[in-house]
Amino acid sequence: MPEIRIVTESQLRELVTLDQGVIAAISDGFAALATKKVGMPPILRLDIPEHRGEVDVKTAYVPGLPSFALKVSPGFFGNPALGLPSVNGLMMLMSARTGLVEALFLDNGYLTDLRTAAAGALAASHLSREDAGIAAIFGAGVQALLQLEALTLVRPIAQARIWARDPAKARALASRASAALNIAVTAHADPRAAISGADIVVTTTPSSTPILRADWLEAGQHVTAMGSDAEHKNEIEPQALLRADLYVADSLVQTRRLGELHHAIAAGLWGANAPFAELGAIVAGAVPGRTAGDRITICDLTGTGVQDTAIATLVHRRVLAAGAGTVFTS
Repeated sequence: MPEIRIVTESQLRELVTLDQGVIAAISDGFAALATKKVGMPPILRLDIPEHRGEVDVKTAYVPGLPSFALKVSPGFFGNPALGLPSVNGLMMLMSARTGLVEALFLDNGYLTDLRTAAAGALAASHLSREDAGIAAIFGAGVQALLQLEALTLVRPIAQARIWARDPAKARALASRASAALNIAVTAHADPRAAISGADIVVTTTPSSTPILRADWLEAGQHVTAMGSDAEHKNEIEPQALLRADLYVADSLVQTRRLGELHHAIAAGLWGANAPFAELGAIVAGAVPGRTAGDRITICDLTGTGVQDTAIATLVHRRVLAAGAGTVFTS
């Protein structure tokens, strides 16, 4: 009889952390997106505005992988006031040959956090200067710390600046990050001062109004924007994309619809079908990434189903090797 392995968040945290293996899996996923006939339908999205809630469903089939993931990711941003986390969810892994359910990862958003941070590391590894040593992070949530940690895995980050709308949260994150990563991390009250002289800037907020202005950008900087995963979200002033020497999308189909590019198109800065590079093509070597030290680069990460299938497949291998989880026979 078919078996389904159910793995809890605590078990997953013991087996999978933000490491080079996770980054490699996400890299392979993006390369596949550029070079193989990946099946990745549009994101299914449900909004529940009266409770500041949103639910995204993502999936992708990658030829050559034995399984594919179906991920349900709710985000309810009023939850912290109720003493609850703002994000949760789960991933279901199914056989690509039979469609049978192989595993349920009750991760409460943990795997999504890891794969999102790994995508940030991947973007930085191809688009930032190799000697990038100063990072500026906008936001003070879970993803802010993970994005900074991810950067330290691919670049020689020696210091970081944190800016958030809530200065107390920025200070708390700076203290926590400094201790966890053993680098100098400081909180900044002025967002422009936070990015002045920074080599890499990462925005990690659900903001619906720009928090990064075009005229703040400096030669040689790389920006990763990962908060605009819905049509109403907008972290970067649209004119900033005009200042960039290179704009890169995780998926052009998605960023034209709900990423930072979506807002630039709506502002009339580009046509709806203007061509841009995708991260997968750069990873696969089909398109160059950073070509000079003084270039300004922007990567627009909206989150792709291929990332979910990539990390779920990696996790499944580690779960089976460890004999983790609880097995049910259907």
